[in-house]
Amino acid sequence: MHCNSLTANQTDHLENANSITDVAKKPPKWDIEEIKALLDKPFNDLIFQAQQVHRQYHNANAIQFSTLISVKTGGCPEDCGYCPQAARYHTGVDNQDMLSVDSVVEAASAAKAQGATRFCMGAAWRGPKQRDLEKMTEMINAVKSLGMETCATLGMLKPGQAKQLGDAGLDYYNHNLDTSPEFYSEVISTRQYQDRLNTLQEVRDAGINVCCGGIVGMGETRDARAGLIAQLANLSPYPESVPINYLVQVEGTPLHGTAKLDPFEFVRTIAAARITMPKAMVRLSAGRREMSESVQALCFLAGANSVFYGDKLLTTGNPEVQQDQALFDKLGMRSL
Repeated sequence: MHCNSLTANQTDHLENANSITDVAKKPPKWDIEEIKALLDKPFNDLIFQAQQVHRQYHNANAIQFSTLISVKTGGCPEDCGYCPQAARYHTGVDNQDMLSVDSVVEAASAAKAQGATRFCMGAAWRGPKQRDLEKMTEMINAVKSLGMETCATLGMLKPGQAKQLGDAGLDYYNHNLDTSPEFYSEVISTRQYQDRLNTLQEVRDAGINVCCGGIVGMGETRDARAGLIAQLANLSPYPESVPINYLVQVEGTPLHGTAKLDPFEFVRTIAAARITMPKAMVRLSAGRREMSESVQALCFLAGANSVFYGDKLLTTGNPEVQQDQALFDKLGMRSL
């Protein structure tokens, strides 16, 4: 019995996916029922299909290394149920002022020496004030001068702010949708789903690449995960980078104690992201330290081709560089 890996409709999706870099050409819409059907496939069939798609657009044995640094930590006024940086939760995360430009450049230089090609800067704000933005543009310009790709995640952007970031040399702006529209209110109340979509549009209008994904394992259903993938895949165009985070449960946050998601379900989500957004860099982000090497290898087989590299993300741990290097050596994978 032969595996029916690509339906006619899904083949049409892939043939039309080349429009990702042309905002004027709208990529085909993925119906949420199609994505549910993907997630419901037998595991082997789903992974086989995802790997087929992956090999059409990417080197199957290459990984993009990115490094993330918190340039301003803690004190965020939002109530995101997963976030240890929210001021209202008692998580042991201390508020820290913005780092100096010199300290950010030092961190970026060290990341580059370890093989990172993209440097991401995050700040715990609802959105940046103008004085914050002026300092951020200095950091972006300085990191860009090192020859690295630059990325920032600074919260919601007001009209005109994205253009300032782009003029400074920002390559990517990260602003996650987090989950499906239907499940969103279970996690966050201080920011609406449309607020996130509005910021993404500001980024697109400024000519900056979009980095946008979500978090799984927050107690959502498989249908909600399908809803998240549908939202991402149907952005016009879909994001160039798609970080898929596995919830890191932090004591003191409302989501601490949530039943853990089965790792195979996480791998399924990676595969669905790869199939529906074939040209995107699909990134294993938060939660990778909790994954075994076997689960990570399955994620790469399912189409993940980017990781955060370094011992720490914004406030949570990440696999040590040497540990990562050993894993990639075992798998015969190399840096892009």
